[in-house]
Amino acid sequence: MNIRILDSWLREYLKTSASPQKIAECMSLASVSIEKLESSGGDWIYDIEVTTNRPDLMSVVGLAREGAAVLPQFGIEAKFNAPKFEKPNVDKKLVPTNSIPARSRTETTVGKIEITNDSKLVNRICAVALEINLGKSPQKVSRRIESSDIRSLNNAVDVTNYVMREIGHPVHVFDYDKLAKTGKLIIRESKKGEKIQTLDEKEYVLAGGDIVADDGTGRIIDLLGVMGTLNSAVDDNTKRVLLFVDNNNPVRIRKTSMSLAIRSEAATLNEKGADPEIAYGAVLRGVELLEEIADGKMISEVLDIYPNKPKSISVTISEQKINAIVGTDIPLKTSKKILEDLGFQTNIIDSNIKAKVPSWRLNDVQIEEDLIEEIVRIYGYQKLPSRIPAFETGEPFSLATNQFYWERTVKDALKFFGFTEVYTYSMFSEDLLEVSTDDAVTIRNPLDSDHVYMRTSLVPSLLEAVRENKGRIELKLFELANVYIKKQKNLPDEKLKLAGIYKSSTSLVLDKNPKASFLDVKGIIEALLEDLGISAFEFKPTESGAFGAAIYIGKDSLGEIEQLEEDLIDFEFDFETILKYATLKKVYKPISKFPESIEDLRFEIDETIPYEKIVRNIREQSNLIKDVSLLDIFQNKKTFRIIYQSYEKNLTNEDLTNLREKITSVLKSKFKAEPA
Repeated sequence: MNIRILDSWLREYLKTSASPQKIAECMSLASVSIEKLESSGGDWIYDIEVTTNRPDLMSVVGLAREGAAVLPQFGIEAKFNAPKFEKPNVDKKLVPTNSIPARSRTETTVGKIEITNDSKLVNRICAVALEINLGKSPQKVSRRIESSDIRSLNNAVDVTNYVMREIGHPVHVFDYDKLAKTGKLIIRESKKGEKIQTLDEKEYVLAGGDIVADDGTGRIIDLLGVMGTLNSAVDDNTKRVLLFVDNNNPVRIRKTSMSLAIRSEAATLNEKGADPEIAYGAVLRGVELLEEIADGKMISEVLDIYPNKPKSISVTISEQKINAIVGTDIPLKTSKKILEDLGFQTNIIDSNIKAKVPSWRLNDVQIEEDLIEEIVRIYGYQKLPSRIPAFETGEPFSLATNQFYWERTVKDALKFFGFTEVYTYSMFSEDLLEVSTDDAVTIRNPLDSDHVYMRTSLVPSLLEAVRENKGRIELKLFELANVYIKKQKNLPDEKLKLAGIYKSSTSLVLDKNPKASFLDVKGIIEALLEDLGISAFEFKPTESGAFGAAIYIGKDSLGEIEQLEEDLIDFEFDFETILKYATLKKVYKPISKFPESIEDLRFEIDETIPYEKIVRNIREQSNLIKDVSLLDIFQNKKTFRIIYQSYEKNLTNEDLTNLREKITSVLKSKFKAEPA
């Protein structure tokens, strides 16, 4: 969020002799980032970036308060001149007898207009009716708001923008007489399909659930917190206005603003959680300005409906904890002074500070660490000592036990096998769940219906990526990320998984046989595990009976490879199991001085018997068997290439005959294999 304000406006609330350049420098070091300082007609304009968690700094008053806290830490005197608003006097002759001021009722009147609130939608409403003389704003007002990149329209509308920039709460103004035709203003949820025309003369169809006001006939007269509607707007004929401040449910405002793509400054402030405590001051400041620049005269009492007053928060923190986290000794009195300058009410009890959080910081200061952050940023990061962190004592660092090393090794290996790493959302819709909704972690405040549940598998996300790239002939994708396993009471278990997907064109598959591409993936997995130093793995049929293979390392299940479609294969492995067995240990074997003997043996054998079982049984027959590989498959006949070698002598025909007979015998007895 960025705002622009004039230096002269800031100094109405910040009393200091510091130059604009010095203010910009100090504030950038300890508070907001002042990205640019521009000279403008004998004044200066600050171009300020405000972090999204600090809507209170989207105002002149909020920035002045911060400046008064920051500048003294740089040896510069500064004082915050807090705004003071007196309740204006009302000419009883202009106020109808049915105007009943109220501070807690949900239904009351402003002049001739009856307002009905819904406390689930709006936290606070402050309103007052005034007679005005509509015209141009004086130069001081128009210059200040136009320097803030807000267009000057007329004195009534300009006052709302002036107050929003100065006080930090959105303000709206209605044409009072347009509302008085029905005498009602009802706050409610919009219905799906309702249409509105906003102040910029654009038409929108509402999705439903938006905060709107109607005039009692069902006609919408305001899209609260986002933008006003044209049918209740101030125009050249306006004689009376309703100055209106509404503090709304920020979640509703965000949803409406994003769905309609209306990114007004009012919506930005409201969706961040504007402080409801400043709403009454905002309407009083609006009255003050209308009286000053529009000959305003109040024709009603000031209405204040306030059903949702925020609960106060107090945080207690010890001097010991502050200094332990900061890394230097900050006197407790210094911490107390910093917090008080920022608006916290504080007491020192023993060696602790008890701080009551001001209303404008309730959304982002709630725990001890939040208080420490406030103290240290104002105290000055530049004052903290530069120290190299001490190394932890204990076991020496080892790549063999370092998870990040193995993650990088796996990613590099898959990259060289032609795979591309992807990053997908950890949340997805019910349609992608592979378990029941009761077994998945549900998000309390999902962004939309497509991001409601925490994933229990990476595969659905990869399948979405394949669908989004359906024009690609071949696709190899992988992801290494957490899945979330629901627990009854505690936080979910986060388990690191490795998943991949391989899509190949049917025309590339040998004889259009899905086993061909499946064997490609199986070979990649074998090569990957061997790269990680894992050799004692075994492929077994999947329990589901689907075409694929379950992989075991010893008794531990690693995961599965699964053929989803003719040209689509996926795999998903438990990375903790990989970490358990991955090793950097190498076994040195000297090169034999004696030559190898190579023999191809062909057997007719049941094709359902796993290749690994056959190879393992062949290897177990003698230490003279150096290597076994599958050379060829035709129907149920398999040809194995066997390499023999001794470290002690040249192998004779008799040695090879004995080995061949032994291999043939064991395959026949165990697998009913016959030489072919």
